[in-house]
Amino acid sequence: MSARSAAWLRLVAAACLVATLAGCVSGPAVAPQRSALAHWSPSPNFNARKAQVIVLHHTSIGDAQAALRVLKTRNSQGEVSAHYLVEMDGRIDQLVDDGDRAWHAGASRWGDMTDLNSSSIGIEIDNDGHSPFTKPQIDALIRLLADLTTRLGIPRTAIVAHGDIAPGRKDDPSVQFPWATLASYGFGLWFDAPLIPAPPGFDSLAAMRLVGYDVSNPRTAIIAFHRHYRAMETDTLDETDASILYSLQRKLMAPR
Repeated sequence: MSARSAAWLRLVAAACLVATLAGCVSGPAVAPQRSALAHWSPSPNFNARKAQVIVLHHTSIGDAQAALRVLKTRNSQGEVSAHYLVEMDGRIDQLVDDGDRAWHAGASRWGDMTDLNSSSIGIEIDNDGHSPFTKPQIDALIRLLADLTTRLGIPRTAIVAHGDIAPGRKDDPSVQFPWATLASYGFGLWFDAPLIPAPPGFDSLAAMRLVGYDVSNPRTAIIAFHRHYRAMETDTLDETDASILYSLQRKLMAPR
């Protein structure tokens, strides 16, 4: 055998060894995280991450096909996506894998979380921002929340509005959204009835901060809180607010 042939065989053997070792260290592909309830309709706009909270939006479009096009391309502010879209008839579309980072929250904050895209599942609901949400939508949303919280280990109380995490910048879902209905199925942090008056000296803003609101601008935080818990958008706290926040605070501080 010539020196050139021997060198060639050694090169081939080395290449085969590298390929074999690579095959040994590579594990099985990670299974995609997708809901069996949804129609997979992928968007390319995402990064990888792990979810701790679920953020609800309304599309402001009121046309599911138009919303799907936007969620797969861009809006006036750039590329945008969400993990799910719930259509008016109750159809659920999934655009981004649960394990990936969709682009739906933008500049936002909830408690200690400042990169909500990396720590949340985004659910868009087909609604123009003024009309009531349909019963098929809410029924489908409740099924989807049950699926997500079970599969991904997200606390059932960790369901918030886009307006909650971006007060003053976003207002979705609107005052039409039935948070109390979700609460009746065990989703979202909600107050107990009947309300108990807050004790003297109760600090409502501190309680709002405990819930998760960014109160650096108290006025916009109060509007967001009112939209979620009282279906209105006023900017002054009253005794009813204090009683609601006292109930929420007791729940959050209760031993687990």
